[in-house]
Amino acid sequence: MDSISAHIATSTQPATTDNRLQILDATIKRYQYQQDTLIEVLHKAQELFGYLENNILLYIAQSLKLPPSQVYGVATFYHLFSFTPPAKHTCVVCTGTACYFQGTQAILANLEKYAHIHAGETTSNGEFSLFTARCIGTCGIAPVVVFDDTVLGSDTPENICDRIITQLEQS
Repeated sequence: MDSISAHIATSTQPATTDNRLQILDATIKRYQYQQDTLIEVLHKAQELFGYLENNILLYIAQSLKLPPSQVYGVATFYHLFSFTPPAKHTCVVCTGTACYFQGTQAILANLEKYAHIHAGETTSNGEFSLFTARCIGTCGIAPVVVFDDTVLGSDTPENICDRIITQLEQS
């Protein structure tokens, strides 16, 4: 057993009374336990649990009869899977060309300074996560930031940053 498999294997099994686990089981069954549905199953698990814990990865590996290292490898390959609980507030700063030239770098720098984190990190209290995206696809309203699923754009970098900080301080 490799070190990844050993690490995952030491995690506790999820509680079978959890309704989310029953929904995950139904999803795996709907996909007829096919190993090539791993990504779809991982998506469903993250949707249900908010992130992928080691015990959920192990559970999926056992259910699909895959080595835990393969499940972990697929989950870590794609950046859309998360291994930590989601923060209360999430901010995605577009770093595409149009947004970059309209000032999202300043927004990113100000938010990093305010929260004392870097892009890709979450504050220690779990209140705020900061991410970047290569392009959000809304270049016409650059600079663009998505804060808690709300698209903010067509404004100055200062105003966008101030709106985010104000919302964080009010929560």
